[in-house]
Parts: sequence; C-alpha cells; structure tokens
Amino acid sequence: MTKEKKEQETLLAGIDVGSTTTKVAVIDPETGGILFSDYRRHHADQVKSIAFVLNALKEHFPGRKFQTAMTGSGAKPIAEKLKLAFIQEVAANAEALKTLYPSIGTAIELGGQDAKMIFFREDASTHTVSVADMRMNGSCAGGTGAFIDEIASVLKIPVEDFNALAAKGTCVYDISGRCGVYAKTDIQPLLNQGVAKEDLALSAFHAIAKQTIGGLAQGLEIKAPVAFEGGPLTFNPVLVKVFAERLSLAREDILIPEHPELMVACGAAVSLKNMLKKKQRPYPGGTH
Repeated sequence: MTKEKKEQETLLAGIDVGSTTTKVAVIDPETGGILFSDYRRHHADQVKSIAFVLNALKEHFPGRKFQTAMTGSGAKPIAEKLKLAFIQEVAANAEALKTLYPSIGTAIELGGQDAKMIFFREDASTHTVSVADMRMNGSCAGGTGAFIDEIASVLKIPVEDFNALAAKGTCVYDISGRCGVYAKTDIQPLLNQGVAKEDLALSAFHAIAKQTIGGLAQGLEIKAPVAFEGGPLTFNPVLVKVFAERLSLAREDILIPEHPELMVACGAAVSLKNMLKKKQRPYPGGTH
C-alpha cells in the first residue's frame, strides 16, 4: 500500500465509557495495531471526556476519517446522540480476546464499579472460540476499583501505593469483599489492634478475588487459560497473583494482554470490521 493510500485509509476507533474512566483505542484496520490510546478518569463528566477524546483524535490524525464505535456503561445515550455505533461491553471484550488468543477459557475483568466474567467454549471441529456465558455484578461495587479506593481511604494511603503496600503483606485476614462498608467494619478493629497496613492491603486483594470468583462463577467452571483485564488488574499486579493463587493457575494459564486496560475499547474498534460495519458512518463527516 502506498503512503498516500495509507494516509487516506479510514481508521477504527473504539471509545469505552466506564463508570469512572474513559478509554479510547485507535486501531490500524490492516495490521490491528494500536496507533493511539488514552485512559483517564472522567470524574462523572462523561460527555466532557468524550468531547476531549474526539478532539484528541482530530489533533493526532489531522484530515483522517474514523469508523467509531462506543461501548461501556455510560456510552449508549451519548452514542445515539452522536449517531455513532454502540456495542455492549461484554461483546466488545469478547471480540478483542478472540482476536488476541486462539485458545482461551475464561476472562476476568474488573472495572471501576463493576466486575465481569466471560466463559468461552472451543469448537472441536473448527478450533475457534465463542462465548458460552457471561456474568456481571452491576448492582454493587464490591470487588471493583471503587472497593480498592475505599480501602485505601480507610488505610490513609494513596490508591497509587496500594499495590506496593500489598506486595509487602505476609498474613491474610478475613475481610468482606461484598461491600466497602462491610469491609471497613472488618478493617477498623484490625487497625485498632495494630495489624500492619501491608497485611490489610493484601487481605483486601484476597477479599476482591474471593468475591469475584464466588459471586460471578456461580457454579460455572473457571477454565484455563484465564485472561485478566481492566484498570484494577492492570495497575495492581499483586491482585492478579492473588487470583492465580486462589484459582491454582500455572504461569502458562495466565493471560495478560499488552494493554489490558484498553481491551474493551479495542474490542469496540475491532467489532467495526464485521457486526457494526453497516451501521457506522465515518467521523468526522463524510459517507461510506
């Protein structure tokens, strides 16, 4: 492909508007590589964050057009107003995972205020994977990024230091992972007794893993290999180790995408190649 033709090619952009953050990934339609990405907290102003993203795309790729799909808990009404395609976030996530991994058993994704688990099955004849089931806890922030924020507040430490603190923990205490309020009730007496903050941070990670596994699997087998995604699992690698320990995963059973915090945004972009292609118009302006 000539340079001139390459520069005229329409790019694929996926925008994931979550409960606490907005993510964007621009994909090269030919190679599938990420050309541009951004991950930031929107502080409850989702519209402003999307306006920022769209302006950033125009600045980084002047004159280029985009096929754009939106996903995430806060995206659908905004996508409708902008007349952009929308894909459900679990479907977007599955698209990205199937593109990356020819073999995958389960995916665990933790967001700011929700957690999801996707169960895959493999077709023995075609050796391709498809989604068999999915679970999501959208009614409570237990076992999510918001839970980590709450415990960091109780421990009076910056949330950015939580992972490093947990890495120093040596003892695990029984803390509720179902609700931040219950967890605080468990933690405060332990603090008063002089229990090390390092151990409480590690215990909080175990509470998250226990809550996610018990609350979402609900009798379904968590088959290996297991992919770990989302901001809390990206920025807290000790949490991934805790999940692996509780699930008895070998190192080869753990899948960590190169950009786990962008997987849903990437999936929205990838989906434009097939299921959403006919519903989309290039941005900014223009027609197919």
